[in-house]
Amino acid sequence: MKSYRSIFRKVSELSGDEFVAMIELYLRYYDGSSEEIVRRDLNNKTEVLLIYFNDELVGFTAYQIYQKRWCAQTIQIVFSGDTIVDRKHWGQQSLAFNWISRMGELKRAQPEVPLYWFLLVKGHRTYRYLPAFTKSFYPHWSSRNLELEQLAAELAKEKYGVDYNTKTGVIEFENSKGHLKKAVAEPTACERGKQAVKYFLDRNPNYQLGHELVCLYKFDETNMKPLTRRIFSQGIS
Repeated sequence: MKSYRSIFRKVSELSGDEFVAMIELYLRYYDGSSEEIVRRDLNNKTEVLLIYFNDELVGFTAYQIYQKRWCAQTIQIVFSGDTIVDRKHWGQQSLAFNWISRMGELKRAQPEVPLYWFLLVKGHRTYRYLPAFTKSFYPHWSSRNLELEQLAAELAKEKYGVDYNTKTGVIEFENSKGHLKKAVAEPTACERGKQAVKYFLDRNPNYQLGHELVCLYKFDETNMKPLTRRIFSQGIS
């Protein structure tokens, strides 16, 4: 019986074949990038979550885990890098559910340290994970969280300097570091009717040039949708 299999791997422990498979999958869906750019980005991350369908790699997400001082306390950041799922497997939930559980494990290891999800969004489908998982996050179309907004700006400026536009909240690279191919980037007519999609397109109108919307969420079980909270709690326990 065919099924999905997930593997967490430290980037430093990835095999050569795993690197090759990830790069090939990524470049199948992104323009404006190269093997060198993808490999360099991966090497700057801490862990990856690999999703296999039988023995074929069909998706992955990479992220960096680090700590910093903010408002006189230590906080932990999970900085999401490139995420891609083969189009034939867009309906699977293995990547999302296993990733949420892993975040619960991180919280269990240091329960007293605030945990944040910092991500740069290149397309509307990634942005839609936020309202699907959570209630409040930055940026949101109907509410403003100044704490998250200020921290998001700080994190973006630290990593991207002048490429971060403080007025728009978008990383505006002069030359794309990778953007979704047009065939998969553009929302359908039905998708354009969704509030989250309309908001993403309004906030990041030049996403097809490789501009990336800066987003931030603080992990808090009271601020999670019910399914997310159950999976996150499983990781904690």
